[in-house]
Amino acid sequence: MNTLELHSICKSYGPQRALEDISLSVPTGSRTVIVGPSGSGKTTLLRMIAGFEFPDAGRLTLNGQTLVDDTHELPAHQRQIGYVPQDGALFPHMTVAANIGFGLAVRGVRKQERIAELMDSVELEASMANRWPHELSGGQQQRVALARALAQQPRLMLLDEPFSALDTGLRAAMRKLVARLLADAGVTTILVTHDQSEALSFADQLAVMREGRLVQSGHPLDLYRYPSDEQIALFLGEAVVMPARIEAGWAHCDLGRIPVNNHRNNRCAQIMLRPEQLQLAGFLSSAVETAGCRAVVTERDFSGNTCMLTVELEPLKSGDQPGRSLMVRSSGLYAPPTGSAVHVSTIGHAHVLSES
Repeated sequence: MNTLELHSICKSYGPQRALEDISLSVPTGSRTVIVGPSGSGKTTLLRMIAGFEFPDAGRLTLNGQTLVDDTHELPAHQRQIGYVPQDGALFPHMTVAANIGFGLAVRGVRKQERIAELMDSVELEASMANRWPHELSGGQQQRVALARALAQQPRLMLLDEPFSALDTGLRAAMRKLVARLLADAGVTTILVTHDQSEALSFADQLAVMREGRLVQSGHPLDLYRYPSDEQIALFLGEAVVMPARIEAGWAHCDLGRIPVNNHRNNRCAQIMLRPEQLQLAGFLSSAVETAGCRAVVTERDFSGNTCMLTVELEPLKSGDQPGRSLMVRSSGLYAPPTGSAVHVSTIGHAHVLSES
């Protein structure tokens, strides 16, 4: 069952096309992440769902109720949709308790009890109830904003880059906290972000936007492993992309002969491997390598537990131009030094990218 359905949503601002024919289903209880570069239309789409803006054409339904179609536009305050913006948007003249309790229908003791429950649910200490927003850290402000949104018992929660202003360590902790809270509450969630790692870790469903279009959607692992084109491959992480000749389920390329996930024969195509699919081993001249190729480590980018290496492949034939440079992810402790001769082999299948 789907909580939210978007059908052919379009939006223009004068001659500028902001959204073009967007269709997406958001399953009940899921976490959908809309990701894309700046200007791709993701925040505009989120504002359409919230009811802050309206499309020029298309239809939105929430739990079977029509929010927008050609004849009807339900205003934002009637949609029962929670919204947490990037900066939290807390009322500066209200305490933490007053911010969380804003709009609650109950009064008196029951209201105070409900505020206390919400503060506990987002792991805010009861002693913080009388603090002012400017006395809170960025993470605490985001928890208050989330509690305020949950107080309305929304049918759908919208998160507009809520972690982007936080420090890296706090961002990861808040992301896990929010994911757990929303899952426990059974609230269907849509997050907008431009952070690829955040999108991949938070999402049950990932939707990639580019230039106002929805270019691919599905499970995060599927999009990471099988992007539909080179732009998506590189947007979602480091990628090794190279030309190859596809024949009988194998790619013949600078890395040698690699199995592929596409069996179309006798054609040239672009293939993609993730850096973690490349393995390095010390090269012994007496060894017989049946797969892979020789290379030299030319650069090291050490980052603790991992090290990103640049390796230059040896030319396939003597006298050829210098070989292709590739990025390979290695263990930080055991990464070979610059100048090392290595043997490069692959794990798993290469992905054949669609023709543009």
